[in-house]
Amino acid sequence: MIEIKAKLVRADSAIYATGERVECLIEFTHKVFADEQPPSNRNANEAGLENLAWASAQLHCYRKTSYSTPTADKTQELTELIGRTALDAVTQAPGEVIVATKPKILFCDLKLQPGETKIYFFNEFVPRDGPPTYRGHDIRYFYKITIATQRVKSKVQTLAVPIRVLPIPIIARPDELPVTVETNEELAPTNPFLEKREISELEISWHHLKNVTARRAPKFYRISNKRGFVGRFCLFKPAYKLGEDIVGSLDFDGCQVRCVQFSVKLQQQELPIRPQPPQALQSQSSVGDDASSIQSFDMASVASGVAVDSLHRSATSGSAREKDTPEPTGKLSTISNTHQVCYATQQTQVVVPIPLHVTPTFRTDLVDVKWRLHFEFVTSTMMDFGGPNPESGELKAPAEMPVETMVWNLPVTIYAANPLQIYNPNQTFNLLIK
Repeated sequence: MIEIKAKLVRADSAIYATGERVECLIEFTHKVFADEQPPSNRNANEAGLENLAWASAQLHCYRKTSYSTPTADKTQELTELIGRTALDAVTQAPGEVIVATKPKILFCDLKLQPGETKIYFFNEFVPRDGPPTYRGHDIRYFYKITIATQRVKSKVQTLAVPIRVLPIPIIARPDELPVTVETNEELAPTNPFLEKREISELEISWHHLKNVTARRAPKFYRISNKRGFVGRFCLFKPAYKLGEDIVGSLDFDGCQVRCVQFSVKLQQQELPIRPQPPQALQSQSSVGDDASSIQSFDMASVASGVAVDSLHRSATSGSAREKDTPEPTGKLSTISNTHQVCYATQQTQVVVPIPLHVTPTFRTDLVDVKWRLHFEFVTSTMMDFGGPNPESGELKAPAEMPVETMVWNLPVTIYAANPLQIYNPNQTFNLLIK
């Protein structure tokens, strides 16, 4: 009996970024149990050998979806990549293989004595153009390291090691690459005996991502409805990383309509890109919010920024789209929320945490995953705090209060965090070949 064990070298986190190197230790052991008698002579020792013809390892990205997708082109591409060998058995796993690295041969014709162990090292880069790990309503993306081996005159056996992949945005402007390299060289110590280290594309992407998420660009939004001014919301920055808190402030000073209470929800949108059947479009439109209530908001001032600026304008300004064609919302998932009662409050803060287990903003050929803040305001035209109580001299709360509810959606962009900052200990995966 042969036991195969696979364990990732990074023990604290089985999470990797696109473009990062995945390292794995693969152990092959000839198991001998206590009730088995050891061989007594040389011929018996040779008979007790375990012989494996070959073993290979590679990284696969699978996709499971309920969308109708043409698979002829992808099947032909994978056939040319993998070839018509015994390793085609790995494509029988649940899901469609959309990304596959070239298989790396670990050994050929391996013979193991009883109790003998052989350890092999596997490393591979996560493709930069692959999708992240995502588990949505109608589509799933997941990665697995596939270890395949075959005993002589036996079928192919496979062991899958799942990993989580986070997306790292590729730098759009090519001229940013030399600028970043020159900047790092200027900051390096001027020692002639130190060797110059080449900066990888992944390091440049992390540096670029850090600058994007750390940049503070406060944006102010004037909240109003048909009855008048409600308040002003300030969002300190539009881009965040996993594990951060979305912090904003609400100012009700000088309001014409009193805000009784409000709630803020962090929602994930799953928008299909390709045209879907009419039944799917009807189900998605029923999930949407009241679009007419969004038209009552207008944006007061917007800080500089081209991409994020246009994104915020299209989602917050009522003049950016026609009233007859509401914006599609797709499938929604509420991740976190906060609620406050603010009837007598002039200014308050909004803090919405971003969990580490969610998937950042990304886009593929089938789905577009976005994030937004969903506001629900309960307003009232009753501006006073109630009538005076003649017995105690304090204010007496009103018995009834006319209220109205209004909603607002504010898009935000969520990027990946450093995988080393996310604690997700991996385990050892094993396979027994009898």
